[in-house]
Amino acid sequence: MTATGTPDSADPPLRVGLVGYGLAGSVFHAPLISATEGLVLDTVVTTDAERRKQASAEFPDVRFASTADELWERAGELDLIVVASPNKTHVPIARAALGAGLPVVVDKPIAGTAAEARELAALAEERGLLLSVFQNRRWDNDFLTLAHLIGNGDLGDVQRFESRFERWRPQLKGGWRESGDPEDIGGLLYDLGSHVVDQALTLFGPAVRVYAESDVRRPGAAADDDTFIAITHANGVRSHLYASATTAQLGPRFRVLGSAAGYVKYGLDPQEADLRDGRRPHGRTAWGIEPEALWGRLGSGESPLTGGGHPVETEPGDYPAFYAAIAGALRDGTAPPVTAYEAAATLDVLEAARRSAREGITITMEPTA
Repeated sequence: MTATGTPDSADPPLRVGLVGYGLAGSVFHAPLISATEGLVLDTVVTTDAERRKQASAEFPDVRFASTADELWERAGELDLIVVASPNKTHVPIARAALGAGLPVVVDKPIAGTAAEARELAALAEERGLLLSVFQNRRWDNDFLTLAHLIGNGDLGDVQRFESRFERWRPQLKGGWRESGDPEDIGGLLYDLGSHVVDQALTLFGPAVRVYAESDVRRPGAAADDDTFIAITHANGVRSHLYASATTAQLGPRFRVLGSAAGYVKYGLDPQEADLRDGRRPHGRTAWGIEPEALWGRLGSGESPLTGGGHPVETEPGDYPAFYAAIAGALRDGTAPPVTAYEAAATLDVLEAARRSAREGITITMEPTA
């Protein structure tokens, strides 16, 4: 490892086993792993013939396994396991990987409950192994820009944080993400909710109260597809978070109001769309850049839609930074970019939100160690 933290050319690449090659595995994890200096995608676990064909076309040297158990049998050939399989498999696969002596990255949500997340964190600490959670939206362009504005004091004291992850999908797509079976951990509360809650806690710290409304709007749907979460943070900031698949008119991605100014930003970070379209961040040239027309506006006293405020250049999105940090943590023993305990804190809020929506009450959060 060089003094700058990048792998030395003499260091052998860290070999990654990827469990699952659906949306998460094929669109996010495999391309980002392969684009990270010092990592190599070694094995993909999938039995689906079309997914194997797809993976082979992009990664000709990749090997395949039919079950995660095959990875534990040759644990000495791997340096990292990435769990991108359906939510209900996250805990057992992560536990097995740690038991086999392998560091682990788990897609969000790491588990169905905060207690399970903390159990995994304790197991990783006991084994002296890295355990991290893929909260890629911390590296969205708008989130990075907002964090910069807050850090600079451009908003003054933030009072309200509105965050929307809204889509217009009136027709069901099917699959476990829309399943109403509690074992599947489906629905938007745990899917998009994992992102918006993690971002709020990262920016403004722990929650002391949580209120939520969660509905099933679409005919034939079995899991929540329209959810609102209100968080009161310990520092007094109030976060209003929306996750919906039934929004016919999309609101701003962020609307952040402070004592000195507000920041309003429309549109989604372009990285997911680019990855879905086959664009890759190799060399990271012009990656995560959005056009000026989509820049947010900072100001006070007038709506940004009628010219209020001034445009703020959006910082480039940087999903590649996650796996670069993972590679550095594995080589240097430093902390991972997202810890399991941080993911557990997000799950504390999601569990409170689910109870709030079910019972129609506001939940007071218990302090955690």
